[in-house]
Amino acid sequence: MAGTYTFGSYRLDADDARLWNGRTAVPLTPKAFAVLEFLARHAGRLVTKQELLDAAWADVHVGDAALKVCVREIRRALADDPKSPSYIETAHRRGYRFIAPVSVTQVALARGLGAGPTVTAIVVPMAPPPTHYARSGDVNIAYQVVGDGPIDLVFVMGWVSHLDYFWAEPSFARFLTRLASFSRLILLDKRGTGLSDPSGPATLEQRMDDVRAVMDAVGSKQAALFGVSEGGPMCCLFAATYPEKTRALVMFGTYARRTWAPDYPWAPTAEQRERFLEEIRDNWGEPVGLADRAPSMMHDAAFRSWWATYLRMGASPGAAVALTRLNAEVDVRHVLPTIRVPTLVLHRSHDRTLKVEEGRYVAAQIPGARFVELEGADHLPFVGEQETIVGEIEQFVTGSRSLIEYRSVLATVLAGIVDSGSAGSPPERFFEHLRREVAWFRGRPLMISEGRYEAAFDGPARAIRCARALAAAAPRFGLTLRSGLHTGECEATESRLNGAAVELARQVAQRAGPGEVLASRTVRNLVAGSGFQFDDRGRRMPDHSQVYAV
Repeated sequence: MAGTYTFGSYRLDADDARLWNGRTAVPLTPKAFAVLEFLARHAGRLVTKQELLDAAWADVHVGDAALKVCVREIRRALADDPKSPSYIETAHRRGYRFIAPVSVTQVALARGLGAGPTVTAIVVPMAPPPTHYARSGDVNIAYQVVGDGPIDLVFVMGWVSHLDYFWAEPSFARFLTRLASFSRLILLDKRGTGLSDPSGPATLEQRMDDVRAVMDAVGSKQAALFGVSEGGPMCCLFAATYPEKTRALVMFGTYARRTWAPDYPWAPTAEQRERFLEEIRDNWGEPVGLADRAPSMMHDAAFRSWWATYLRMGASPGAAVALTRLNAEVDVRHVLPTIRVPTLVLHRSHDRTLKVEEGRYVAAQIPGARFVELEGADHLPFVGEQETIVGEIEQFVTGSRSLIEYRSVLATVLAGIVDSGSAGSPPERFFEHLRREVAWFRGRPLMISEGRYEAAFDGPARAIRCARALAAAAPRFGLTLRSGLHTGECEATESRLNGAAVELARQVAQRAGPGEVLASRTVRNLVAGSGFQFDDRGRRMPDHSQVYAV
């Protein structure tokens, strides 16, 4: 197509085969010019090596080496760093992609009438891919799919998000496009943000359900999870609960807890959190939090404008405050040791939002996790040098993996003690009701006898609701229940679950009063934002940890 392609400070004139930087001509050999023109013409699309060879060497048989020489020449001419490209991205062993926005000016020729008007079109690295919706309970979750690689990679952005506005920032679009070069990249907006249904702040359990719903919608049996910042704790819970669905776990700039504690001194104090909430209330609509999340871009006017719009489109001020409050309650420290999938934790050394010590802590608590410390202060992975990040992820999730037999899973165990008083044995119709309730809350019966019962659930909130429903129904059968809940690692066999989590749930139940539902501290920490109220009754487990009445 004849015309002029403009990208960055460069202008490529297809009519006279010349490349300009401003008013300065940039020399290129004819073959290099042909390759550059073809790439610019197909900006945003992965162009295979064979396509480029056919375009530049139509009548001559040459190998990949000639193409590599041309690409090196083009990169020198554009001052394009292959480790952090602004123009040409390499898809290993597959081809190349032109990733800069391109404006195309051409002269439209009307048949028989000579030259017509000048027409200008804009080509971006990749337009937002189609948005689809998956049903997660009563909520519609927006998702997009990019790429067709052999590995499914679920990208979970932190804080607020907006799928379409991911692609409006070139550095973000480049980052996602690079991830999609070796995977089938699955993106989603968590409930209450972006293009998903508005709702109250989502608990970790609900977010986990949303990821599972999207994976089911796209037919993904197993995926690598990539959680950024607050996306990390949810991905941890998912990987521990569904190891069979998790190929690998990757986290960038993440944490285990979001409120200061003596044994977790890196998180913000309550006073620091309140100051940030005030900033959200007073300044939402401006580039809130950018100084800590992307200090290298603080003085870039275009980026500041994009960030402010991205936040506005991602959530309202009230929703952002509620979400930030919810995140402050998250604590997954007890989940980390139960993760049994290959795990990579990446963190920049001078991250201002989440200290590097937090990334080190997370990696140290997960068995066999690999920790990579990177240079820089930007919290957002797509800001600053990003090729090292993507390269580490690509190598980790595509590398050879030994077959893992998943015998351990994270589960919430409900243990119940049945008191029938002077009425004798509990009636069979109660146990029929119990089985129906456990199934309704997606639980798995473990043991049912005259005086005790046990069940396991893949989410702590569902386990609590089931326990409360059973306790409320028990008087209809002339019974009183004492219930205990604990979330922990269980040993899975074909017929049942065993392990310390089951025994701890029994111990919690033994401390419950008639009609009472008690939960361990781990359960309480995992249901932040669920609306449950917890009272510390002063009772303790053998390890001196607290139990709470729900």
